[in-house]
Amino acid sequence: MSDSQPAVGLPRLNAPAPDFSAKTTHGDRSLADYRGQWLVLFSHPSDFTPVCTTEFIGFAGVAAELKAKNCELLGLSIDSIFSHIAWTRNIAEKFGVEIPFPIIEDLKMDVARAYGMIHEGASDTSAVRATFVIDPEGILRAMLYYPMSNGRSIPEIVRLVTAMQASDANGVATPAGWQPGDDAIVSPPKTIAAANAREGEGFKYTDWYFSTRPVAA
Repeated sequence: MSDSQPAVGLPRLNAPAPDFSAKTTHGDRSLADYRGQWLVLFSHPSDFTPVCTTEFIGFAGVAAELKAKNCELLGLSIDSIFSHIAWTRNIAEKFGVEIPFPIIEDLKMDVARAYGMIHEGASDTSAVRATFVIDPEGILRAMLYYPMSNGRSIPEIVRLVTAMQASDANGVATPAGWQPGDDAIVSPPKTIAAANAREGEGFKYTDWYFSTRPVAA
């Protein structure tokens, strides 16, 4: 894929994540390497930029927490391995933070285009601030985009991974702002008979379509 090729469309939620093989600061990585784990793949516009620096410091701060949830981090920008190495060394020297996760070199924009990270009008030469959450089966489960001028909420990404894991484990949905320890939403009934029976099923009942129960995160 050459640099002159146009951006492709966005990948689709609940479909297989686009496959990739790439060089990173920790050696070669492919999507297959993360099979059986959750993966947060995130792009940043450029090395040695202030907003991106704060994001990498933020991701470094939650890397161990995510790893405990069987979730790995993988960064990407359209910069060289040498730039990535120099930048991470600079972050360690100037901010006292080691970056523990790999960063993809994507000079030809192959991965960025496959994941819809190149947006004309935002930047046609840099990856925008995109975040993709991929589950252990390689299915794309969430996408988040931020403008070039504003950094991501790293705690929200951790919360989202935790919420999706709780949903998968318990067969429930989670309400706005859900945190571990909060109740989750039971799937609404799909027949009149089931709706009529919902109040007596032992859930925390508000109405036939809205009931909650405790879950393990």
